Amino acid sequence: MAFQLSDVYLDDLRIALTSGDLDFVRDQLKELHPADAAEVLNSLEQDEIVMAYGCLEEEVAAEALLLLEDDNREAVLESLTPQEIAEQLIDNLNSDDAADVLADLPDAQQDEVLSHVEDLGQASDIVDLLNYDPDSAGGLMGKELVKVHVHVTIREAVREMRRQAEEVETIYTIYVVDEEDRLVGLLSLKSLLTKPLSTPVKEIYDPEVYSVRTNTPAEEVAKLMDKYDLVVTPVVDSLGRLVGRITVDDVVDVMREENTEDVQKMGGVEALEEPYMTTPFWQMIRKRVGWLIVLFVGETLTASAMSFFEDQIHRAVILAIFVPLIISSGGNSGSQATSLIIRALALGEIKISDWWRITRKEFLSGFVLGSILGVIGFLRVALWSNFVEDYGPHWPLIGITVGISLLSVVLLGCLTGSLLPLLLKRLGFDPAVASAPFVATLVDVTGLIIYFTAAVALLEGSLL
Repeated sequence: MAFQLSDVYLDDLRIALTSGDLDFVRDQLKELHPADAAEVLNSLEQDEIVMAYGCLEEEVAAEALLLLEDDNREAVLESLTPQEIAEQLIDNLNSDDAADVLADLPDAQQDEVLSHVEDLGQASDIVDLLNYDPDSAGGLMGKELVKVHVHVTIREAVREMRRQAEEVETIYTIYVVDEEDRLVGLLSLKSLLTKPLSTPVKEIYDPEVYSVRTNTPAEEVAKLMDKYDLVVTPVVDSLGRLVGRITVDDVVDVMREENTEDVQKMGGVEALEEPYMTTPFWQMIRKRVGWLIVLFVGETLTASAMSFFEDQIHRAVILAIFVPLIISSGGNSGSQATSLIIRALALGEIKISDWWRITRKEFLSGFVLGSILGVIGFLRVALWSNFVEDYGPHWPLIGITVGISLLSVVLLGCLTGSLLPLLLKRLGFDPAVASAPFVATLVDVTGLIIYFTAAVALLEGSLL
């Protein structure tokens, strides 16, 4: 049964921590999954977190530490000595997770922790991983894997697998390498179980293997694994030698971070480096104020556009009533198109070379959507003209003006919202920068120009 964190549970835990009843705390935490333990600890104050963390069993504590919020994890690490970090954490983690923990420590403390790691091979692996860019395949990979030589038999492969399996928590697949340790293929567990022990590995291994280089960006690794439904991906160096593996749980965090960053940018906010609640106040202001200023300056162009048609508005005040309707419809259609295109780009569903097909599709979509809103806008004017006298005898012309403007503005919004992300990507920028507020502001200005231009063309000599 899944663990459900309740206020009563937290209150009891806090009372026990305050009174020093650590036996009660241990009893409450001992059956928890690391993810549940992390959820409990993240709900406490930092001084309580440090006390409660000391009550976790070593294996649970090591995994739970990885799931703590950044500032909470930092507080726990500060409470431990280098020897305790090595013995309680590093020795109970895979190399990639251990490297992540050490990466949060100062260089001098990293060296001291590594000096207390009993397994020199593991210490060497961690040092190797710390040298890679954390946002690359090398920074994501773990060193634990099972590999066999291409020229051995099944019997020798099984013996070697059993020897190496002691260091590997989960065996997803067995890698086949040549004399230079270059990756040449995969060997399935099914083959090991069903083929005669005397069968040479080179006769049954699968040479079709998807691998990535150590310098491959983490985002590309995530896309590859998602595209081919891979549970694990081998990592090779520039010479094709097998150096590690990346499991699906490693890329889940990457995908979540990328999605979060795109959503934040699409909302007109610079990507946050920390969770919302732990982001410092002034850092939050700095992340948000830049785009707000840009959008504010953009909206001043809207005011400039309206001032240009000041005489028309003065002579036909009724035109001003429909300004919010026109600009919001254009902005909404542009935001829709932007969101669809940015997400499609992120998922690899479309490419820049598809721009003409996208243009045709969004032109037709914009025309149909704009026509629907245009008809509704005209009907709104026609209906209201039966109850109020504001529109006067020229209400059909006003309705046609509103309808044509809605059609044009929605069409423009769809085209702008779909093509701007493609243009930015073509220029080497992040397409998510083409945020919904930015597109909406751009369409606001052009929408007003379209609306009042249509009004002048259709109402000249009647209302204007």
